[in-house]
Amino acid sequence: MPTRRRFLQHTTGVAALAALGPLLPNLSWAADSGGLLRRRIPSSGELLPAIGLGTSRTHDVPLDEAHLAPLREVMATLIGGGASLVDTAPSYGRAEAVCGALATGARDKLFLASKVSSSGREAGLRQIEASFADLKTERIDLLQVHNLQDTETQLKLLRELKEQGKVRYIGVTHYLDSAHERLLEVLRREPLDFVQFNYSIGERNAERELLPFCADKGIAVMINRPFQRAALFDRVRGKDLPEWARAELDAGSWARLMLKYILANPAVTAVIPATSKARYMADNLQAGHGRLPDEGQRRRIVELFA
Repeated sequence: MPTRRRFLQHTTGVAALAALGPLLPNLSWAADSGGLLRRRIPSSGELLPAIGLGTSRTHDVPLDEAHLAPLREVMATLIGGGASLVDTAPSYGRAEAVCGALATGARDKLFLASKVSSSGREAGLRQIEASFADLKTERIDLLQVHNLQDTETQLKLLRELKEQGKVRYIGVTHYLDSAHERLLEVLRREPLDFVQFNYSIGERNAERELLPFCADKGIAVMINRPFQRAALFDRVRGKDLPEWARAELDAGSWARLMLKYILANPAVTAVIPATSKARYMADNLQAGHGRLPDEGQRRRIVELFA
């Protein structure tokens, strides 16, 4: 499978990669005229930067400086680029504790999202208390029922925590197309702030019902698996990024094109590609700048990955 580094080099060239150097961590382009795309959370009106950071696999590392140093660069790049959303979970190994270490001194600049993935109220409460400790915070911005596990019980608990001011927003998550109908069932009966699910050029099932429903009902949407765990890069192996992607959409890499496809759907609030590389974080953030594809351009993008 081709690495993203290879694609980034192939599609932007050595000069463009060199241009990313100053972005780590200062991101001089962060103050450009347009700024990073932000979208409103429907339940509150709060603006959330549309590009965030996922931490599954990438942040499950030992808590020593040798392993944390490159992730500190990722976090600095995220914040320096005007973004704030970091999504993690207790089921991601050491990722929550790593995020807590990385957030030290920058908590007020971050929108921290985590999850509960236990069965039963007491087990859920213990797991959530551990998340607060690992994240080194007294308040979690978004707490989600992970993969719809014991949804009814855990949502009751999350609502209590929200009423107590310990959690700002609540939601549910999944990562498979096969769970979209179950997500819809929950969203139809439960008033929620957020829902998180998979959506990409290669997994477009959410366009049929889930995204339109969320747009209609005012539910914030967080997108996971935007690159299908790098499988989409394999689909364009050996292909040059078309010039019209740069000229018409300000997309200088395959990754930016994939993310712009997702962000072009107005129901999407934010997308959370995971990475442990600061240069990839910088490239992802660029997708939140410039033009987004219209319907015709979106069809052309799909054809590129066929």
